[in-house]
Amino acid sequence: MSRSLEISLEERLAGVRAAGRWRRTRVLDGPQRPEQVIDGHAVIAFCSNDYLGLADDPAVAAAAREALDRYGVGAGAAHLINGHTRAHDELEQALARFTGRERSLVFSTGYMANLALVQVLAGRHDTVFEDRLNHASLIDAVRLSGARSQRYRHADIEHLRERLEKVPTNNQRLIVTDGVFSMDGDLAPLPQLAALAREFDAWLMVDDAHGLSVLGETGGGSCQHFGLGADDIPILMGTLGKGFGTAGAFVAGSDALIETLIQTARPYIYTTAMPAALAAATLASLQIAEAAGDRRRHLQHLLRRLGEGLDRLGLPHPSPVTPIQPVTLGDSARATAVAERLFTAGFLVPAIRPPTVPEGEARLRITLSAAHTTAQIDALLDALALALRD
Repeated sequence: MSRSLEISLEERLAGVRAAGRWRRTRVLDGPQRPEQVIDGHAVIAFCSNDYLGLADDPAVAAAAREALDRYGVGAGAAHLINGHTRAHDELEQALARFTGRERSLVFSTGYMANLALVQVLAGRHDTVFEDRLNHASLIDAVRLSGARSQRYRHADIEHLRERLEKVPTNNQRLIVTDGVFSMDGDLAPLPQLAALAREFDAWLMVDDAHGLSVLGETGGGSCQHFGLGADDIPILMGTLGKGFGTAGAFVAGSDALIETLIQTARPYIYTTAMPAALAAATLASLQIAEAAGDRRRHLQHLLRRLGEGLDRLGLPHPSPVTPIQPVTLGDSARATAVAERLFTAGFLVPAIRPPTVPEGEARLRITLSAAHTTAQIDALLDALALALRD
């Protein structure tokens, strides 16, 4: 490595450390569950996106083992070569039924699915309207598409309307939004967005990574929560590594949408397929999630319990609807210090700092799982009260 490169990188790293934004990888020993051993330290984790506790479900693991015996480990090729197994095909059909769409298409990651969607639907002559708090993958997808970007204030329908009114009608207009916002835990105003899209003949795309499996009577996500169907939300993306407990992502929509992705989406065409064992495991987790009303009810009970405790501590938090419950502390150094005190006390709650969140809005990002117990929620609240006093 050249000396100038080394100096440049060291200066950049020094700036990150000085700003209180230093990150490090923690090593987990064992499965994804609330009781964990991290860096050799026993903790109760309140940071996983495994919202229904499916990542360690025996039936999901059994499906993966059976598929490993049948298909081996690696897919070996892209879907359009010979990497697309019957396990992938069955999963795509099941996801289409689950979401009420004509077809679905599986991707290796949510990032890739969003890149594929936006690049296929919008180009340099088109305009994409983005909620300011959209996930990084959506922001990057718009940048890489070359489309004109119009960002509107978070969940502000009137501001979006103003933006739409100023854009000529001779190009495509795409509205993209998270269903559940990953750092704030609130829901996008999907009914109003759908109405606005119809009014302006715009296309509406929803990334429901944090809504699927959790919201709705059968886990159908933000769309089911609001009673919206494919006519309202024609472009739906979901991830599989959160509430479904496995890995990967999918897009669901019309036959024409899915076929267009297959024929033209570079992130799909030029990527090796996910392992068949993951597809088989996800099919098992999807079937469990659809019937997991008891887990969703327990999760809602835990959310209410946490919300009541945060109220007693005088800490603002979102409405206890989604498992993402951030506690904003403001200063990065303070958020980091409180997170470290919690870790020492046996609780893993990450500090989220800029640039992931805006300046002055560093926070603890508490996420709950149906695998947590009421006693664990109470213990976290007691530890948080002590950590905030120091």
